[in-house]
Amino acid sequence: MEEKDLCCEVVHKDDVTRVQQVVPDDDKLHDLANLFKMFDDFTRIKILYLLSVSELCVCDMADLLKMNQPAVSNHLRVLKQSNLVKSRKDGKRVIYSLADDHVKTILSQGKDHINE
Repeated sequence: MEEKDLCCEVVHKDDVTRVQQVVPDDDKLHDLANLFKMFDDFTRIKILYLLSVSELCVCDMADLLKMNQPAVSNHLRVLKQSNLVKSRKDGKRVIYSLADDHVKTILSQGKDHINE
């Protein structure tokens, strides 16, 4: 017979209350889950790493990724909708960069974690 993973039959109300006070509501947790889905694609991760080094236009990213521009643009659209990437116009060029330092921190901490 398999051992059940039960600690006891009593709910520890103080612990439960303490945890409930700090855990975000379900909407925020869904938003967080959706954010992490953006990191579940090799190409998007690579784009984010490229942009952590330098601002780039789609042409430059397509060359670095060995992909066509429409495919890169599609990934950038998804990343932009998730507020991970932002863009600005420079003449006819659209220059992309990371939306903020939080994105760089997430990438850095993820890299640190896999290198442990």
